[in-house]
Amino acid sequence: MRARLLVIVLFLVGLLAAGLGVPLALADASSRQLRFFTEQLTDTIFYASLAERPITDADTTGLQAELARYDSVYRVAVLVLDRDGQQVASSRNPPPELDAAALERVQRALANRPSEGYPLFLPWDDRPLVLAEPVLVDTEIRGVTITVSPTDALRAAELGVWSIVAAAVLLALVLGVLVALPIVRWILRPVRRLDEGTGRVAAAVLAGAEPEPVADGSGPPELRRLSVSFDRMAATVTQAYGAQRAFVADASHQLRNPLTALRLRLSNLDGHVDEAAAEDHAAALEEAERLSTLLDGLLALARAERTAPPVVGDVDPAVTDRLDAWRPLAEHMDLNLVHGGVRGLRVLAPAGAIETVLDAVLDNAIKFSPPGGSITVRTGITPTHVELAVRDTGPGMSPEELERATGRFWRSPAQSNVEGSGLGLAIAARTLEVAGGELELELPAGGGLRVVARLPRLDPEEPAEDAAEAVR
Repeated sequence: MRARLLVIVLFLVGLLAAGLGVPLALADASSRQLRFFTEQLTDTIFYASLAERPITDADTTGLQAELARYDSVYRVAVLVLDRDGQQVASSRNPPPELDAAALERVQRALANRPSEGYPLFLPWDDRPLVLAEPVLVDTEIRGVTITVSPTDALRAAELGVWSIVAAAVLLALVLGVLVALPIVRWILRPVRRLDEGTGRVAAAVLAGAEPEPVADGSGPPELRRLSVSFDRMAATVTQAYGAQRAFVADASHQLRNPLTALRLRLSNLDGHVDEAAAEDHAAALEEAERLSTLLDGLLALARAERTAPPVVGDVDPAVTDRLDAWRPLAEHMDLNLVHGGVRGLRVLAPAGAIETVLDAVLDNAIKFSPPGGSITVRTGITPTHVELAVRDTGPGMSPEELERATGRFWRSPAQSNVEGSGLGLAIAARTLEVAGGELELELPAGGGLRVVARLPRLDPEEPAEDAAEAVR
């Protein structure tokens, strides 16, 4: 925006300077040309009167010398013709050539018509100034006197004036930039702070912290009011988001104690329930267990909504740790866990992000893979990200279901009989989103589901301290 405002200011300054300078230059050029025209016309009339007697007496010796002397001093060619167009005297030998426009002026002079002015000579116009005046003897036209004046000096003076005007316009533009820069900076300071503050507010809201105020009392009154309104809006959004997150976390946490007591009481009833109510008792225990799982998912989702400062982390230890944690369950389900891909990778993410994502994805993979299958965890790299790909040998999903699988509480209709809260992939997707990455679900050839988690990549040769400091 600063560049656009400067262009507008410079355009207006240039337009004003040109609007003042160009008419001034044109007026000066017109005045100079009129003065030059008048001087040459006066000389032409003088030599027309001087040629009266030599044409009458047919003796042009003295006239020839006078014309030559005038030409040598002023470098203006003078030519005298009789009324038949024959040369009577000339300041030069050979005489100057006359073009069609000059011959037309000669005809006008022979018709005793006054000389007309010339259009404005421009600096690149090298035409000479040709004037013709009749030679009158007792009001009878006996010939014509022609002067051919070079316009070099006139054009040089005009070029000097135009150069001064151009220099004045450039100087006005430079001064306009020097004056406009602090003004534009003053005008745009609130806009720049709003632009920078938007990102800080988003990060602060996600982190549950108070956003840094944008308004600093600078800039135009309208933008100052806008900054104050933005701060009030940011504070309101932060409070609302924090209240929502706190409600989810507090509700989940507060429900845990009565739920635990309920499960304990239901467990204590085991063996004391009539056979007719045994099935209902078992169903109640299952529902209590499902509710406990749901509360755990809600707490995990609430934690995923909060953003922690990103840190530099090694991928291999986190992947190995989670595979070791899930391996006993996988072996119990007759599943084979395989780890492959590129080693020695590092990512920039909040602490525990890799573990949270792998727990959610591996839980689903083990849950839906049939006995005898395998689950492969492969690490890879792209120019900007590290990829953690988990592929299972389960039933997979339809292409339509892939787009909805990361939604909260969504479960495939084909897997409604499998335990789960529908929050696993949502937690993984949100964790990656706040870390600057993404979660993508694919249907590989050969069946199953491939879940790819992408996190920002770091150069392995960059010191961890430097990368973390750069992030801060």
